[in-house]
Amino acid sequence: MLRTRLWMGAVLVVLVVAVLVVDQHLAPWYPFLFLLVQAIGGLAVLELRRLLPATWRPSAWLSQAAVALLIAANWPAHVFAARSLDRDAWHWVLGVFAAVVLAAFLVEMARFREPGQSVVRMAFTVWLAGYLGLLPSFFVQPRWTTWTEAAGGVDRGTVALALMAFVPKCGDIGAYFTGRFLGRHRLAPVLSPKKTWEGAAGALAASILAAAGINRLGPVLPSWWQAVGFGITVGVAGLLGDLAESLIKRDCGHKDASQAVPGFGGILDVVDAVIFAAPVAYLWLI
Repeated sequence: MLRTRLWMGAVLVVLVVAVLVVDQHLAPWYPFLFLLVQAIGGLAVLELRRLLPATWRPSAWLSQAAVALLIAANWPAHVFAARSLDRDAWHWVLGVFAAVVLAAFLVEMARFREPGQSVVRMAFTVWLAGYLGLLPSFFVQPRWTTWTEAAGGVDRGTVALALMAFVPKCGDIGAYFTGRFLGRHRLAPVLSPKKTWEGAAGALAASILAAAGINRLGPVLPSWWQAVGFGITVGVAGLLGDLAESLIKRDCGHKDASQAVPGFGGILDVVDAVIFAAPVAYLWLI
């Protein structure tokens, strides 16, 4: 199990680093980031729908379309900035999210035959779109925030994205190894019996070190204490994101989201901390 986690983790790190390095030369389109986030979003929708009881599951096509369009909505304001389009990406994202809410009503109105689960399915449609489409928007937006500035030959947008991806994931790694070898006191015995307070301390330590180390490439965060603050707050948010996904799985009666990623479980098990921490990291970087 440990060996599988190590080699699969290495593959994932190489994939993300490749996206960062290649896309650095393809601004402002960032096609590899677009494809990676869209692929993760699409697979995560499949996993999340499978976790839900059949009568609660929102429309498959609407769920996929909602997440795909919400992610895509982050690009037009930056890619077509020279044209007469709204240049605030959040206006595009908010517009698509509002359309998803309306579409959820329309789909259930069209399929309604008798009282039952329509309101539940509409609620899950909006929640799924928010979780897998809106929260990742906070992850991708800093890619453009300071992309025209460079320091030490490294694009600042690349550093910002690396901070958002690797700080919570390093926290995951720190929690896993510290909890594995030193864990004694359970953190959340009902939601996630294997998580410990010692693991949480290891997660925060790893997050702080990752933030300080990555920030030296930019720096994006102007001082050492801000890098430490970023590591602590994003590390805590990543821990909560892991617990949030544990809540979903426990409530739906599943141990893992799927077995799509050997050693980790499913796509959701890999990206839960990053998604949940994205809004917190965004506030530090804008």
